[in-house]
Amino acid sequence: MEKKTLLIFILMVGVFGILNTEMGFIGILPYIAQRYDVTIVHAGLLISLFALGVAVAGPTMPLLLSRFNRKHIMLLVLGLFTVCNVISVFAEDFNLLLAVRVLPALFHPVYCSMAFTVAAMIAGENQAPKAVAKINIGVSAGMVVGVPISNFLAENISLAASMSFFALVTALAFVATWFLVPSLPVEKGLTYGSQLQVLKKPMLWASIIAVIFLNGSVFGVFNYLAEYLASVTELAPSLVSVMLFVYGVCNIVGSMLAGNLLTARPVLTVKIFPLALAAVYLLMFSGGSAWPMMALLTVLWGILGGINGNINQFWISRAAPEALDFANGLFLTAANLGCMAGTAFSGLFIDTMGISAVVLGGLCFITVAAAILWGQCYRPTMNPIYGANSGLSVG
Repeated sequence: MEKKTLLIFILMVGVFGILNTEMGFIGILPYIAQRYDVTIVHAGLLISLFALGVAVAGPTMPLLLSRFNRKHIMLLVLGLFTVCNVISVFAEDFNLLLAVRVLPALFHPVYCSMAFTVAAMIAGENQAPKAVAKINIGVSAGMVVGVPISNFLAENISLAASMSFFALVTALAFVATWFLVPSLPVEKGLTYGSQLQVLKKPMLWASIIAVIFLNGSVFGVFNYLAEYLASVTELAPSLVSVMLFVYGVCNIVGSMLAGNLLTARPVLTVKIFPLALAAVYLLMFSGGSAWPMMALLTVLWGILGGINGNINQFWISRAAPEALDFANGLFLTAANLGCMAGTAFSGLFIDTMGISAVVLGGLCFITVAAAILWGQCYRPTMNPIYGANSGLSVG
């Protein structure tokens, strides 16, 4: 049991390092624009192209590398992230910086999908959601901690120090994986064709669409939260930062809570989630200008955001348990597509009705997600079978 706990912890740190590299650049975009003498929009390519790389590689890279020893692949990915992060520290040309951002993005889904798969398999079917929830804690922490730490280091020390932090975390995960993670060969590797067969399952496609709308409903509103808090709730900049941090901490709490909920009552949890998120958005629309109400809603919304990430992974993996690496790659692609689609859709409401209407985009997306999820919940198929035909050997 201790070996399993240690392995899951190392996987969580690795996922944190990768998400920290992805999201941490949000906190240093102004400093990058200044250093490389580019516009903030041009600097934003470091974020958008990374996300595009993840979306494109999600269904392909985990599939292509699914037959190799998972420890070796994890070392490859962590090593690549570390090297690219080190190059970023010293890069004098913006195009070079952009290149060493896009390259590791193509391997981002490989590590994360394997982390979800390995955690679920070593924990066993009954405890798989709890193990996956711990990996999602790494995801949440990477998204939450990366931005404020990178911003703090760039502001108080230097941009190089901020980028060095990304390299340090992935390097530590690399060393821990090298010395503490046992060999993880795939003894009965699935053929590429057999994994692609899951694409014939209507339930998988329905799950993918549901995840796109679920993630879009959360991030389509969250990505405008700073502006919402400043313009609608009229908080001071320092309080906006506090509220964003509170949201992030609650996101981690939600991930921890989701493991127990999806283990004990998975279908009920999925049924209730859209109603809870819709209620938060409706309250935001009617009372978001009052900061005590908004503070409470931010806490609830943060917890739901953490639960959302776990539901997304759980729902797709349970639709294709016979090809978990591939399914987890599809989850990462669907989640990123949902983030982009939700942000664009909610932006339409902002353009026509103002920032206070951003929640209407989230309400539209969660309504579609609810219709798909509730329809799937009444199908008599859906007990998750984590690790089926995985062929994973730990030794």
